Amino acid sequence: MIKSFVEKLGWINVLMLVTVLSIIVVAEVLFFSGRKLDAIFIGFWAPTILGFMNYLKINQ
Repeated sequence: MIKSFVEKLGWINVLMLVTVLSIIVVAEVLFFSGRKLDAIFIGFWAPTILGFMNYLKINQ
């Protein structure tokens, strides 16, 4: 199942999605530990990376 998912998306896209998920987890940990401004700053990286992925996909 995972192998077919990776073959369908490609290694780079899967790596970027894992990065985005880890950024979301880090932002949540920061938020719940009381560092809310840091969490918001880090949390904005995830949609930025996803937008960049879409931009690259459209321009291929």
